[in-house]
Amino acid sequence: MTEIYLINILGADRQGLTAELMQILAGFAVQILDIGQAVIHDQLTLGILVEIPAGTESSHLLKDVLFLCHERELNVRFTLVPERAYEEWVAVQGRSRFIVTLLARKITARHMQAVAGIISEHGLNIEDIQRLSGRVALEGRTGQHHKACIELNVRGEPADLDAMRRSFLEIAITMGADIAFQRDDAWRRNRRLVCFDMDSTLIETEVIDELARCAGVGAEVSRITEQAMNGQLDFRQSFIQRVGLLAGLDAHVLEHIASTLPLTEGAEILIATLKKLGFKTAILSGGFSYFGQALQQRLGIDYVFANQLEIVEGKVTGRVVGEVIDGPRKASLLRELAAREGLVLEQVIAVGDGANDLPMLSLAGLGIAFHAKPLVRATAQQAISNLGLDSVLYLLGVSDRDHLELHLQKH
Repeated sequence: MTEIYLINILGADRQGLTAELMQILAGFAVQILDIGQAVIHDQLTLGILVEIPAGTESSHLLKDVLFLCHERELNVRFTLVPERAYEEWVAVQGRSRFIVTLLARKITARHMQAVAGIISEHGLNIEDIQRLSGRVALEGRTGQHHKACIELNVRGEPADLDAMRRSFLEIAITMGADIAFQRDDAWRRNRRLVCFDMDSTLIETEVIDELARCAGVGAEVSRITEQAMNGQLDFRQSFIQRVGLLAGLDAHVLEHIASTLPLTEGAEILIATLKKLGFKTAILSGGFSYFGQALQQRLGIDYVFANQLEIVEGKVTGRVVGEVIDGPRKASLLRELAAREGLVLEQVIAVGDGANDLPMLSLAGLGIAFHAKPLVRATAQQAISNLGLDSVLYLLGVSDRDHLELHLQKH
């Protein structure tokens, strides 16, 4: 009769330990049923679930492993696993898996306690935890652009998925963190297209407000913009109203504003990394194509769809050429781009901040409200409100180490 043992080894990490351990196990022809290892601050935690063949004296194997660990000054524990318990463990492998991503400038025990409490409350079990953000020196821990990310792999099916998302959102708001909750399926690992809003997403400003200030109607346009982004006004009507106030503006102003557009924190890193990974990128904006094309040249964006300001004799007329790009049109463009690239919608990511972004955020496989208005943050699938745009990479499972390796590669 075969025997199943869980071998747990703890202590200072030693180079070559795994090879030595496997040499012992191979000598007894054991089967590896499961294995996992973590090294935190040079301290090893290694677990191996093994099946010892019938006719093999398990005590001899355990003695050899014990002797090796004693020589290496490691602690070891052997747990005999009943066959029935093992079969029950195998039977749950079909249960749903989710990824919970915790993001903040600094992650504290209070953050982890709140997240773990919600996971447990909704009947899920944490199976794996890993840090995606890089190591941080103590003197840099309060840096302005410091970021921290921990990814938790959980198993189970919440009874009320919406209630669980609301709980995560509540603690995210009160604790200054962001919490993403995604189903861990093949689509999560195979996104291929990212569609961005432009104003207050890729850039830190609303271009129409900048134009309005130059035209002397800044306060009036800003008020209308805020109402539209909060969903208090129909976007199309408010847009036409705002553009009309720009009539007579000298077209040279556009060039100056385009040359000084302030990129959002992490935008360049995100776009460059997405390009390295083979993603297509697009700007789907209710703003203006002149500025979208400037960003396209600056960042290497693949597609730009935005409104075209009409200019006659060097002056803005207060009208746009062609169809106004509003929320429904953004969703339609996202669908068209996915089809053009041969993708299903589950492979598309959408990132935006305003109410007119909600149609594309809800249509995409992964919709992210970025530093968004409260209505948008509460409605979108996921929200990032505390870190830069490059933190989107964490939701794809891309670690800081992955990012560094990608950008060190020479082509």
